Amino acid sequence: MKTFSQNCRNIEVLNLNGCTKITDSTCLSLSKFCSKLKHLDLTSCVSVSNHSLKALSDNCRMLEMLNLSWCDQITRDGIEALARGCSGLRALFLRGCTQLDDGALKHLQKHCPELTTINMQSCTQITDEGLVSLCRGCHKLQILCMSGCSNITDASLTALGLNCPQLKILEAARCSHVTDAGFTVLARNCHELEKMDLEECILVTDNTLVQLSIHCPRLQALSLSHCELITDDGIRALSSSTCGQERLTVVELDNCPLITDVTLEHLKSCHRLERIELYDCQQVTRAGIKRIRAHLPEIKVHAYFAPVTPPPSVHGGGQRLCRCCIIL
Repeated sequence: MKTFSQNCRNIEVLNLNGCTKITDSTCLSLSKFCSKLKHLDLTSCVSVSNHSLKALSDNCRMLEMLNLSWCDQITRDGIEALARGCSGLRALFLRGCTQLDDGALKHLQKHCPELTTINMQSCTQITDEGLVSLCRGCHKLQILCMSGCSNITDASLTALGLNCPQLKILEAARCSHVTDAGFTVLARNCHELEKMDLEECILVTDNTLVQLSIHCPRLQALSLSHCELITDDGIRALSSSTCGQERLTVVELDNCPLITDVTLEHLKSCHRLERIELYDCQQVTRAGIKRIRAHLPEIKVHAYFAPVTPPPSVHGGGQRLCRCCIIL
């Protein structure tokens, strides 16, 4: 990589994804010789540390996109150096950077106002304090992944709604503390939303779907897997809305136990629908799926019909399990 850097000084886009033998010395070489670098992917370069970010910040000031996913040696000090030196940064991917905390986001807030994309999946130390700060400084955010950031609450969703009106994609899977109240503020202010992943947002109810159906006419893909409070009424509101009838292409409803064939009847009006996920929706029947396939012949319906959960009397007063779970 040192030889490459010395001889390819006009390089602007460099993908080193999975090059696990890369160390900080590579980034030192890039900093020294490749000042035009704009896009750099260091995914899974696990030996990369804060020294790399400090080197890049010194001389690669045109950097717009940096992927540091699974570079788990990175801490807030590295992000501070990066943010100060590369203030034009537009996209930053930090999946699995488990040492990052709220301080890292505060540095991005101060120095990177052009940021449009940030992925913090599984950065488990991040809390509302950091994300609220980020939203207040990065008003151009369009894509945010905070899946697996289990400390996030409605305070972050409210900050997103009030500060980031251009938001298009929100991935909030496994954020189990967020509720309808937060999503209400978000929906009422972020009308450009196109994709939302709310898997395992277990407190979400039909009220969130009502707000999305009223305020988010561009919504195309929605994951509600393991949102066990969602019912046919919520899907009815969604499917009868502008986004349902003109935009919606994907709906994921795995493990939503209150969903029935009535939902499939409502979804018939979503003419652009391409895929529905219905794994372990035990009230959905083969007949219901057959009817929606007849109405939308190109649709892909993914479902699994597990053995029926036994009644309470079968195993006494304990937890009821279907036969598959008992075997496992």
